[in-house]
Amino acid sequence: MPLTAVTFELTPEQADLLGDALLEAGALAVDVGDALAGTPEEQAVFDEPGEWNEPLRPIRWQRARLAALFEDAAQAEALVGPALGGCGIDPSARRDARTVEDADWVALTQREFEPIPITDRLWIVPTWHQPPDPTAINLVIDPGRAFGSGSHPTTRLCLEWLASTLSGGETVLDYGCGSGVLAIGAARLGAARVSGIDIDPEAVTTASANATANGVEGASFCLPDDADDAVYDVVVANILARPLMALAPLLAARVRPGGRIALAGLLDSQAEQIAEFYAPGCRLETVRVLDGWALLAGVRTG
Repeated sequence: MPLTAVTFELTPEQADLLGDALLEAGALAVDVGDALAGTPEEQAVFDEPGEWNEPLRPIRWQRARLAALFEDAAQAEALVGPALGGCGIDPSARRDARTVEDADWVALTQREFEPIPITDRLWIVPTWHQPPDPTAINLVIDPGRAFGSGSHPTTRLCLEWLASTLSGGETVLDYGCGSGVLAIGAARLGAARVSGIDIDPEAVTTASANATANGVEGASFCLPDDADDAVYDVVVANILARPLMALAPLLAARVRPGGRIALAGLLDSQAEQIAEFYAPGCRLETVRVLDGWALLAGVRTG
């Protein structure tokens, strides 16, 4: 059955309010994007939790485009007006309405996620695809609610680094493990023991399931409060700039003297500042930049 999509051009703050209001009222889905995408006014935005105008806080979109999906035109007409009024938004913010033909949304979504080559010998392959290279190390990871499908530059940077760093037999900690892709990749690359820690219980569950699906035995995934104080040959953390700074003493302490550490989830412009937070015990440098994202890596010296 055809659906109805209604789009709006708003400030980012208005888009947040209206999107929540429409979902609460019964809209099937909402999607928010950059209204200036593809124009000369488009600006790259890298976002993370925190207060606006902090030194590391980048700008938001200048204008947001919100698209809301409804069962039909009648539902859209009944819900849009009251939602705009309830949010104090001028009705002229509404741009257009169009009919969306029904489709196999699962199949369409799956087509967006193809196998991802990390190196010549390492791939990430969703379950609905055959490995392009059956002789390679193929990590079976589906996109889901836990971060780490392999498509984001920071995940790719970390996996590339692990592939070039591990020689076999290491112990590896993946802090902020998300889907567990880095820990699983480390295990498949020869690590003797891998562990993952995440603040999200769903990520812990997902990572454990992914490890089982990839034949990785003995991997452990837990919440921070359930973790022990073990030290590792290799520690990798793919999170965000502020948590990386706040966690510097903890993460550095998890690396054995002479062990290696890699940090991702930070912009190239943030790398120098973050390296300073680790300087008392770790010597870090930017080893690679991909699409504006940097990978810091080095050795624990103290």
